Amino acid sequence: MTMDARSFTAPDPVPTRKAIALLLRPKLLSALGRGDKGRTIGKRIPTLLLTGGAAFAFLFLVGTRLLRTLREVPEVGPLLASKLLGLTLLLFLGILLLSNLIAALSSFFLAKDLPMVHEAPVDWLGLYGARLLETLGSSSWMVLLMVLPVLAAYQVVYGGDIGFYGLAVLTLFPYLLIPAAIGSAITLILVRVFPARRTRDILAFVSVIAGALLVVGLRVLRPERLVNPEGFRNLVDFLEVLRGPSSPWLPSEWMAQTLVGYLDGAFDPFWLWMLWVTAVGFVALGAGLHWALYPRGFTRAQEGGESGQRGDRVWNVYSAMLRPLGLERREMVLKDTRVFFRDATQWSQLLVLGVLLFVYVYNIRVLPVHSSETMSRFLVSMVVFLNLALAGFILAAVAARFVFPAYSLEGRTLWLLRSSPLPPDIFVWSKYWSGAVPLLVLAVALTVMTNRILGVVPGIMTLSVVSIIALTLALVAQALAWGVAMPRFETGNAAQIPTSVGGMLFMLSALVTLVLVLISQFWALRGYVRSGLPWRETRDPTGTELAIALGATLLITALAGVIPYQVARRKVISGTI
Repeated sequence: MTMDARSFTAPDPVPTRKAIALLLRPKLLSALGRGDKGRTIGKRIPTLLLTGGAAFAFLFLVGTRLLRTLREVPEVGPLLASKLLGLTLLLFLGILLLSNLIAALSSFFLAKDLPMVHEAPVDWLGLYGARLLETLGSSSWMVLLMVLPVLAAYQVVYGGDIGFYGLAVLTLFPYLLIPAAIGSAITLILVRVFPARRTRDILAFVSVIAGALLVVGLRVLRPERLVNPEGFRNLVDFLEVLRGPSSPWLPSEWMAQTLVGYLDGAFDPFWLWMLWVTAVGFVALGAGLHWALYPRGFTRAQEGGESGQRGDRVWNVYSAMLRPLGLERREMVLKDTRVFFRDATQWSQLLVLGVLLFVYVYNIRVLPVHSSETMSRFLVSMVVFLNLALAGFILAAVAARFVFPAYSLEGRTLWLLRSSPLPPDIFVWSKYWSGAVPLLVLAVALTVMTNRILGVVPGIMTLSVVSIIALTLALVAQALAWGVAMPRFETGNAAQIPTSVGGMLFMLSALVTLVLVLISQFWALRGYVRSGLPWRETRDPTGTELAIALGATLLITALAGVIPYQVARRKVISGTI
């Protein structure tokens, strides 16, 4: 049966603002009242403040140190700092767009509470506003967590007053709202155009287009030119590129120009005006599309998909490959795999991840680390550490998205597993290795490719591969432990589970583990890294240096992995969840 717009409008709907508050109130109450054994979020505030403050302080100190170093460079330093802010916001904008494309599909079309919401006394505009804000919140919290310390570092280094924070809030909201409105509108159009519940085709199409736009945008900007001044004819051309906007048609550049102009004492309200006008325009466009296309699109989205014999053959081959694990472990792994690929909001993000990894590897390839003979060895060494840091952060983000929700997604079927003769050890084992094996393949492939591009020595290559394997095993254990300790059984949308308090605590603990590994390795290899500086004799790392770095890494990751795994295992066995 086809629905029309009247199916989503009660005879006497409440006003739009009240409707938005009515629809968002259950989400907020659920988040604030969620707890383990009756505990609410209020009792977790000390833990949140401690871990959140530590992560904020770390990012703030790193950003402050970098900006102060750039500020000491005459003429070019402040321009590089401005350009760096623009490129950082551009990267976050791409992440926001891809995240909102996926989250909008869940919020507008696949959420389990939608049949109930459509019966509520709210009009279509209230529904659109509430779901848009829900999409924005679930997609933007991690970016917001990373942006705030960066902006604070700029304010401290360049002497901004208290008005800078007010201006930052005025720019952040439209900056986050624009990709949310665009992602929701694109998803609505695709669901309306594609036949039936072809979410696989929709998300594949969306990911390819968005990824292509992101790749083209980054390559047009050519950010590697900023660290290769020799590629310009003279200093005047280099300074001209630094002074000009990198992407004058994108909200990231408007936000950067607004904030940097305020810090320089040359505030131009035009950029802030552009942000808000564009945000209002896209929200209005999205509301119009929602009014015209949503009823029919929602109806088509509820139609079932089809499965063919090809999928059965694939599962048979996969089951045969898992036969050495034994019957119980094999069936648990098969169950987890089936659940994962049946949920389009889960597997579709693999496409987004693939696009981002392609951009990351390609940009490593075009870095001009070998452009100067006197600095290439030092730059390669520094990029190796940066590569480990970024790869570790990517793994943490992927684990937060796929491993952390695994326990919560069992939901109402958990009682069936606990009442079965299946040992709890096998349940924990399956959850752990179902997430660890794919991440290990991703981590090793990413590390080997990027290090081969950089041309690192064999000793550093071995250290990097072992380090990323150890980090992966530790991060998966932490994600599983936090997911067991702070589950969200009432949430059917897997994309919203990592946005909980437990998801944030996992990310913070993962960042602490990663930072400890990086500090220990840099301290052990400091002599090798410094040998790459000009006027020093270059050398390879000694066996002692590599042994100390490797030993410290294995010790840190063992403590950060074994202890959380055992905690998760004991909680599942004892039933204290």
